[in-house]
Amino acid sequence: MENNKMATSLRHWATQCLLTFTLLLGLTGCGMNNIPTLDEQVKASWGQVENQYQRRADLIPNLVATVKGYASHEQETLKAVTDARARVGSVQVSDPSQLKAFEAAQDQLSSALSRLMVVVERYPDLKADQQFLTLQAQLEGTENRIAVARRDYIEAVRQFNTEIRTFPGVIWSKLLYSDLEAKPSFSAKPGADEAPKVSFQ
Repeated sequence: MENNKMATSLRHWATQCLLTFTLLLGLTGCGMNNIPTLDEQVKASWGQVENQYQRRADLIPNLVATVKGYASHEQETLKAVTDARARVGSVQVSDPSQLKAFEAAQDQLSSALSRLMVVVERYPDLKADQQFLTLQAQLEGTENRIAVARRDYIEAVRQFNTEIRTFPGVIWSKLLYSDLEAKPSFSAKPGADEAPKVSFQ
């Protein structure tokens, strides 16, 4: 009789342990697919960033050709824009270490485009040209799309990185998705935290 009670008690304890383990596994398993889902969101967001940068790069040859028609002696500025566009096209971001190079190439292109817009100010006929105005509006719209795409990418990276560092995601990350590392994000340019100095002289 004593053995029977002991066996029943042992079965009861084993059943409770099994149920507790199953319950815990079930509760933590709820987030098991979060990591690959968030990883795909990061990839999709990055695809949108690249898409908008490509849109900007595609506008540049038409913009340069239009400016060249009015300001052919501004070869240095036009060449700087064309060269910056070529550098952007040569950087392929397939791993996180290349993100900094990609950002630097995009910054150079933005700087060259800014210089081009300064050149445009010297040519009133160009500023009134309908094709130029259309291209300028498309470029401004694309810059806004780039800002939105970058914001969405930064948010997707934040969600992914948070998931792989917090419970229960950290468990699934170490057990099943150890090949997925924290994703890099964009960072502000040096000096972006300081107000620009403006001089009207």
